[in-house]
Amino acid sequence: ILSNEINGVTSEHVTITSDITKEVTLEEGYKTIYLFIKGYGNLISSDSIYDIVPETIMLPNNVKGISFKPVDNDTLHYLKISVLQTELDKEDIKTFPKENVDSIYFKKFTDCKSYTEPIKSPQTTSRTILPNLYIPRVAMGTVKTIGPDAVGAHEHGMLEQLFLGLTDNQTIVYADEAQVDFPEYSLLHIPRGSSHSVSVNANNEMYYVWMDFFVDKDGEE
Repeated sequence: ILSNEINGVTSEHVTITSDITKEVTLEEGYKTIYLFIKGYGNLISSDSIYDIVPETIMLPNNVKGISFKPVDNDTLHYLKISVLQTELDKEDIKTFPKENVDSIYFKKFTDCKSYTEPIKSPQTTSRTILPNLYIPRVAMGTVKTIGPDAVGAHEHGMLEQLFLGLTDNQTIVYADEAQVDFPEYSLLHIPRGSSHSVSVNANNEMYYVWMDFFVDKDGEE
């Protein structure tokens, strides 16, 4: 999905049924994020079993031997995001907390820490689902509110961004002169440096994942 939109970032939508067990492979030179969006399943590592539910994030990090499959008669839909690691990234990650690199990162979105921002109304719930100390130059979070509401216009000169619409998301996204409908289960690229905002009409829901991909370490700082 959105092939070649962001340099060094690939995004794949994968669907598996309950007769399939997916083995997680660690790609040399890449860090990978799994966003489980629909369906239920079980994820197994050498010493733990995790329950996959809709809106769960998983990073295998350096852990080998991970597999997952849907529960009986169900289907898992997930987005697999792969991020190319530069030589500077490989040096930078050596400074990260050891447990952030050597252990599975597995969280329900709703279990992640919330935060506030001036560009969002007090009724908005924002959560950081992936802090920036797991994969160099990458962070992710969610935004949720009921309309009428909006995320105010702002610019990011130092990063590219993807938006993933979650369940019942029904919003409008603006970037410079562009305006597009942003329904559930859709993926948008917000170009670097564009003035962008999101609005939601009365009684509709705003609920999406933002994904930040910083161009370099200086921009992240």
